Amino acid sequence: MTKQEFREFISRGIVYLDGATGTRLEKKGMPVGVCPEKWVLDNPEVLLELQNEYIEAGSQIVYAPTFTANGIKLNEYGLGDKIKEINQGLVKLSKQAVQGKAYVAGNMTMTGAQLYPMGNMEVETLIQVYKEQAGYLAQAGADLIAIETMMSLAETRAAVLAVKEVCDLPIMASMSYNEDGRTLYGTDPITATVVLQSLGIDVIGINCSTGPDKMIPLIKQMKEYANVPILAKPNAGIPVLVDGKTKFMMESEEFGNYGKQLVEAGASILGGCCGTEPGHIEALKKATENMEVLPPLKKKKRALASERKTVTIEENGPFMIVGERINPTGKKKLQEELKNGRLDLVLTMAEEQENNGAHILDINMGMNGIDEKEMMLKVVREVSNNVQLPLCIDSSHVNIIEAALRIYPGRALINSISLEKEKFEKLIPIAKKYGAMFILLPLSDDGLPENVEEKKMIIHKILDRAIEIGIEKEDIIVDGLVATVGANSRAAIECFETIEYCKNTLGLATICGLSNISFGLPERSYVNSAFLSVAISKGLTMAIANPSQDLLMNIGLATDLLLNKEEADIRYINGVRAVDTTVKTTTHDKHNKDSDKQVGNIPGDKNPVYEAVVKGNRKGILELVKSALTEGVTPDYIISEYLIPGINQVGDLFDKQIYFLPQLISSAETMKKAIEYLEPMLKNKDNQDKLPTIVIATVEGDIHDIGKNLVALMLKNYGYQVIDLGKDVAKEIIVEAAIKERAAIIGLSALMTTTMVRMKDVVELVKEKYPECKVIIGGAVITQSYADEIGAAGYSKDAQDAVKLVKKLLSN
Repeated sequence: MTKQEFREFISRGIVYLDGATGTRLEKKGMPVGVCPEKWVLDNPEVLLELQNEYIEAGSQIVYAPTFTANGIKLNEYGLGDKIKEINQGLVKLSKQAVQGKAYVAGNMTMTGAQLYPMGNMEVETLIQVYKEQAGYLAQAGADLIAIETMMSLAETRAAVLAVKEVCDLPIMASMSYNEDGRTLYGTDPITATVVLQSLGIDVIGINCSTGPDKMIPLIKQMKEYANVPILAKPNAGIPVLVDGKTKFMMESEEFGNYGKQLVEAGASILGGCCGTEPGHIEALKKATENMEVLPPLKKKKRALASERKTVTIEENGPFMIVGERINPTGKKKLQEELKNGRLDLVLTMAEEQENNGAHILDINMGMNGIDEKEMMLKVVREVSNNVQLPLCIDSSHVNIIEAALRIYPGRALINSISLEKEKFEKLIPIAKKYGAMFILLPLSDDGLPENVEEKKMIIHKILDRAIEIGIEKEDIIVDGLVATVGANSRAAIECFETIEYCKNTLGLATICGLSNISFGLPERSYVNSAFLSVAISKGLTMAIANPSQDLLMNIGLATDLLLNKEEADIRYINGVRAVDTTVKTTTHDKHNKDSDKQVGNIPGDKNPVYEAVVKGNRKGILELVKSALTEGVTPDYIISEYLIPGINQVGDLFDKQIYFLPQLISSAETMKKAIEYLEPMLKNKDNQDKLPTIVIATVEGDIHDIGKNLVALMLKNYGYQVIDLGKDVAKEIIVEAAIKERAAIIGLSALMTTTMVRMKDVVELVKEKYPECKVIIGGAVITQSYADEIGAAGYSKDAQDAVKLVKKLLSN
């Protein structure tokens, strides 16, 4: 099926997907712990019956059961060499089942591997993993690709790129959100919508994790930004344990009635996930088939996004700042750090610009003495991990811009595309492929335009080419190209004319740098500020500038106030700051000075070791720890007064949703490095008290371990003796290990509803063999009520919560 055919199909009205596959296969006899894909191929009659039931219930698209048939997952079952056979065999089996009555979607999901810098997997390696599976699905005749149950936006983006690089099939992508409305990695539904639809997918959606009632507000959020149809594939409510088995209690009629609310919220492609039966799909169709569908937005919203935050650029909205500081030009200290491979100052600049009100961060690594491409990739990864602002990728080299866009887990801004042949011909298709916005720079191979008319001609030529390949006006921001008023008395006027023309005639957003206008003049800040105020009044959208300049930021706020922009009064009152002309010491400088002085036993929150943990400074932590030891600080003091308070602060930031999983992992890994370095020094102390032992494992049949690994890491950081048994561990092995190690607590993890029942088996065996040990549980599908139901001692929603729970249980 071509993309055009698919888009016509889904535009005719509500489209119905199938329901659960995994939970139904288990009901039909699939044992726990086997490779589902292999089992289906060995028992084809089960899938034929199952998919026929869904088609009779009204499904128009069924998913081939290739969910975890990627190379990484199949290798865990020792079936990596069967990847082609498995994927192609399952698509053909589904094709046989539907007999032309429905379309077949090749199904893809998370690999379980963590991307760098949280894990060891490189984006390019992951793309190749997905390309292998997608290629086999396409070759087997899948009508479209469904990427589902995704928790990492970066991984979803890699999967989409992979599919697009091996075939032209339509793509549906859906993510799973926790009850707080974010994925495990901190992405919200609006951000996922902005990023993924910019890559050219055909449907954006939500599946799994929750029942339909919890999806309704998330679908409403997505609808405000979606230019493509929205998919909703909820579970049949929250699972409960009945007679030792996991059951979903939402009946088909209730499920169907919620379908009405999902359609009213903006969904037009409906199906069911865990716990849903053919009856649920039949009820869904019966309740909604005559409803009117809300069409996707026709006009795209201007929006950039990081992995965890969307920044909307409104036509008549607030004036915005692109932070310019992460650029080594003229910054000797930054140049020196980059040559030494250090990013401390880069991260400090990123954080300070975010705190000072920047909306976007420009990243430029152009300097001699370093590998610019390698450094750009390092900085993009680290800055993305530490701040929430979207990035502007700034380089003179096309290959560096593309490399950065390929790994960036959000929607970036390219700085810039001009009419210079190299950039014009190569960068516009790159912007389209990676879904980036770009700054249109009205320059050509002939240099600066001689007048405003020539500038307009260049703008139109680039604009026309962009629109020709599918880029929209909302994806483009025009640089007003500020010249020096000291050399050209009409420089400001010509820039104002360009801004007005772009805004009023072409409907384009605009941007400019400020410093050129005043070059060679005394007291330049006044010229810059006056220029900025007039430019904003002419329609300037944003400027590339230093957000730490109080005068600049205040002028922006005040000008918006005078122009009566929406809520400008509140922004001015909350944002205006006193102008201070004294030289400020940056946070980075302060920390460097602290490091140069005798460290001593100073308060934790004033210490650079503490700050390194809070900021996740893995590369710099050992140097800081060694410095503290040299100055006489004892190892146990560093742990108790610097490291532990630091990770506690990270936990508080995580609880408040200021930090998310990437920052939590980064800080935990930083602390781990310090602990491992200090540990030998502690072992020599005869009176060193050891904390209790904890055995941790993912239960039998479940091969997911991201959450479990983080819990183990955090507990180790707090000094507990942790025995990590890995994933897919039988109850006997778990209990035997606990007895052997005299463990005080057993921690169990499960991600799937089909494996969570194994937790009860462990709890019962512990009560029989080792009753003094407490069992705690956690995982995406686990709740407090489930813990109470199976008799577990406690439930934790995440790694930080697990640390608190363990401390509470042991203190009792």
